[in-house]
Amino acid sequence: MTYERFARVYDFLMEDAPYEQWLDFFQQHASELPGKSVLDLACGTGELTWRLAAAGWDVTGVDLSDSMLFAAGQKAEAKKLFIPLFQQDMRDLEGLGQFDVITIFCDSLNYLTEEEDIKRTFRGVQQHLKEDGLLLFDVHSLYKMRHIFKDGTFTAVNEAVSYIWNCFDGEQPDSIEHELTFFVREEETDLYERFDELHVQRSFAVEQYKAWLQEIGFSDIDITADFTGNSPEETSERIFFVCRNGSVQL
Repeated sequence: MTYERFARVYDFLMEDAPYEQWLDFFQQHASELPGKSVLDLACGTGELTWRLAAAGWDVTGVDLSDSMLFAAGQKAEAKKLFIPLFQQDMRDLEGLGQFDVITIFCDSLNYLTEEEDIKRTFRGVQQHLKEDGLLLFDVHSLYKMRHIFKDGTFTAVNEAVSYIWNCFDGEQPDSIEHELTFFVREEETDLYERFDELHVQRSFAVEQYKAWLQEIGFSDIDITADFTGNSPEETSERIFFVCRNGSVQL
């Protein structure tokens, strides 16, 4: 998936995303650390990345899409923030140095649908974390995949961009295919261009994520839900993990 056209409409799709809550969550857990270096994985168009930088963190952004990174770079430049940006697959991180905190927010990990890809990502993260550094990430709950996304339809109409978003069961257990149709107004012609996107996400049980993290060497794993600080409940929608890098390096 290249995301070239998707990058044009991503911020519209995510205009109600709780970026300030992600920032607060980050500050709550990372402020105790002696260092200020952050690797923001799957940073997208940089909405959280620039907020971290503006809050005084030394942030590096990584994304698979050069189009997303271009948008992130434009935001950083407009806000006069220095944010190094790198195009890498989070499954194959290399040469980025070590950081005090690594984040994978906005359910980005759910785009990895194979167990081994998730474990590869966790291993790469650990190699780029300082000892006692923190990994912070969130994923969709199984409840959200099974009862909110499944067979759901979401729409939005705007003068510049409109979309229809249909969700279907994916081929793998607890996976969802997001079928998105966008209509984007072209300023030059005042006509609307249609394009379609198919995104596949998958989630796993909380205990499965925890087992993979422990297997790789993370410790002090704190699991909460929905920005509340409370343990996940049956109907929780977004699961948060705070994991400390232990001394085991695989």
